[in-house]
Amino acid sequence: MKSKPRRITVNDRMQQGYEYLLTKPAGKDFAAGFKPELTPKQMLRLGVFGGKYMTDCQAEFPNEWFEKARLCPGRHDPKLNFFGVNASQPLSVWREKGWVYHEDPRGWFQWYCRYYLGRRCPDDQRQIKRWRAVRRHIAQLRKNCRRGDLTCRPKQRQALLQWAYDSRII
Repeated sequence: MKSKPRRITVNDRMQQGYEYLLTKPAGKDFAAGFKPELTPKQMLRLGVFGGKYMTDCQAEFPNEWFEKARLCPGRHDPKLNFFGVNASQPLSVWREKGWVYHEDPRGWFQWYCRYYLGRRCPDDQRQIKRWRAVRRHIAQLRKNCRRGDLTCRPKQRQALLQWAYDSRII
């Protein structure tokens, strides 16, 4: 028997009263060809987005995601990123370029966290297409870096990590 979709209500700094349904099991039933190498929990533990990304919206996501997460309650701190560098652009740039879907005002990672939990929405295919496009950076790492040399192109490696590609193994 199919379980009833679970309703999530979001009330944080960027969204008030936003609701969505979890219609798929967490971490399963992803679109064909969408195979992230890292879960949101793994990404948060490794260090992404300068530790600032999820500091006010933890109530929406499983507590276990935040155990040992590298977060910063203050300002964005690149030292908290796995590669210790800033590989992010400001949210204002994301908005300007049309990368932010209105239901996910924090951008791709928020979309991915919600997708991972089981939400499906009209923006899924666009976000998956964006995720696939980031693969070009993998080819650049393979061309220009010795396998396992984590000091080679750290900014590019951090950017890949922030798109759920495990750039530590390239």
